[in-house]
Amino acid sequence: MTKKSKIVKHSLVEPDWQRETVPQWWHPSSQLLKSIRRYQQLAERGDVLSKLLQKWTVLHYRFWSVVAAADIPINSKIKGGLKLPHPNGIVIHPNASIGYNCIIFQQVTIIAGVEIGSDVAICAGAKIIRPVKIGDRAVIGANAVVRTDVPAGATAVGIPARIIPNPDRVEGEMVFDPAQTEENTPKTAEKLANPQTPPT
Repeated sequence: MTKKSKIVKHSLVEPDWQRETVPQWWHPSSQLLKSIRRYQQLAERGDVLSKLLQKWTVLHYRFWSVVAAADIPINSKIKGGLKLPHPNGIVIHPNASIGYNCIIFQQVTIIAGVEIGSDVAICAGAKIIRPVKIGDRAVIGANAVVRTDVPAGATAVGIPARIIPNPDRVEGEMVFDPAQTEENTPKTAEKLANPQTPPT
């Protein structure tokens, strides 16, 4: 019997901080995000003690960056609720912005000037190589190369990416989250990268 993918709910305006909870000490992606959040909190305070603690936090950040094999700047513009199931090879420019409750898989590249909305799923190997806007609840398929804006709720697949509209995904509080499906991630990514096209 084929298992159906789960549909999960993520807010567009409030972070789900449980998505960034550190489940155990050796959990590189969560520890990396924790160090980034901690550094930015201390930077906002600006007092002498906070500046001293920032130095320790930078060491923590550098350690977990190496372990995770990810290049996510400590001053990155990432709103709460980000999920990184497999952080290796992720590169995010410090001038890119990411909204609430997004999920980013391995080997993803996001260049300067990219604006990503909330509850967006970016699958393994995707490259966003122009300063484009990705709408809320969009899905970027595995290995897609994105050079144009992606409307809210749409799916971008292929090289270069073509846009498959899906306005129904934007409504309500429901969005497809590859990390929460009962099927494994490679199959999910394959389906996103190779969607079935109707006969002409």
